[in-house]
Amino acid sequence: MPKNKTVIYPAVFSPEPDDSAINVTFPDVPEAITYGHDEKEAAYSANEVLGLVLANRKKLPKASVIKDIKLEEANDYVVMIAVDLKAAKKQIKVVTITKNVNIPVDLAEEAKERDINFSQVLIEALREKLDES
Repeated sequence: MPKNKTVIYPAVFSPEPDDSAINVTFPDVPEAITYGHDEKEAAYSANEVLGLVLANRKKLPKASVIKDIKLEEANDYVVMIAVDLKAAKKQIKVVTITKNVNIPVDLAEEAKERDINFSQVLIEALREKLDES
């Protein structure tokens, strides 16, 4: 992976009527939702949630063009949010468990000769099989 992998997505900032908070959604990443008490906090939270949602994805959604985004309320506005996915991935703590598996001895021997990491291969295969990457 390159030194950084920065992506930029439009976020819709929707201020509450009483100005108590600014809700943030991403048209291209609907599961990324957050808020802040002011613009600065909303932008920081938007960066954080976008990074958490996209960090482990292999296929990223295409970013919308600002002029094509439909705003629901008169006081809604669009802010472009940039996030370094490589840095975001480092912030995610992955909890692991131990699993015992049975494999043919010839595969185990050849894999050991080639210094193949069994855990990494299993993780990659499961992600591909589950289509979660």
